[in-house]
Amino acid sequence: MKYTYKQLAEMIDHSLLHPTLTDRELEDGCRLAAQYQTASVCIKPYAVKRAADLLRGSGVRVGAVIGFPHGDSKTESKRYETQLACQDGAVEIDMVINIGKTLSGDWEYVERDVQAVCNEAHQRGAKVKVIFENDYLAKGGADLNSDELKQKLCQLCERAGADWVKTSTGYGFVKQPDGNYNYRGATEHDLALMRASVSPKVQVKAAGGVRDLDGLIKVRDLGGTRCGATATAAMMDEYRRREAAGTVDQGAGKIGTGGY
Repeated sequence: MKYTYKQLAEMIDHSLLHPTLTDRELEDGCRLAAQYQTASVCIKPYAVKRAADLLRGSGVRVGAVIGFPHGDSKTESKRYETQLACQDGAVEIDMVINIGKTLSGDWEYVERDVQAVCNEAHQRGAKVKVIFENDYLAKGGADLNSDELKQKLCQLCERAGADWVKTSTGYGFVKQPDGNYNYRGATEHDLALMRASVSPKVQVKAAGGVRDLDGLIKVRDLGGTRCGATATAAMMDEYRRREAAGTVDQGAGKIGTGGY
């Protein structure tokens, strides 16, 4: 078997971010994360204290999103939001870049924005994942094509102190000419590009489009160390089923087919 259950479970940031998430669903989700021994839960800032209480002693970390989902908050708001999340028990922070400033090429602003959150988190013992929202970068911007833009962001985030670069929020739906919205999230191309664009000290997280065990394995194959997911139980139950049948590594492993 290529990867153990533990190696794959510890890649998962169990996502509890849907706008309609109830208190009961938050509590059930934290218990599920503890049951499957995921790396963390990824939750909204108001819920950090409750999640920290529920997960104390479980080994599952509490992570909070900052400036979520569009990254439009002022830098000081993001910094303060980070401070409060850490005070409430978050040890990982998933922040969203300022996408408009990125597409405008205001690199000084974007780097300061990321650095402010990294500095605040690090001084409180927390690590930072910086979310690009790659669906919004698909056409490029600031006189750079899409890949060049993502490479630039990877380099900028590493300088600013990021611990991870992350593909997506899971909620970056793009309006199409017919008025409908769609979303790709993590893709194999972007994961490989981002992994190649940072040094080994910066990790890569996939989010959006990873809905089954084969997709999770593919993220690992491409160098990703974390994956945002709501389908945690389905993924890891499938691992146990294949383990019992002796077929853990079967499947093509496709990702990038939709939000999570």
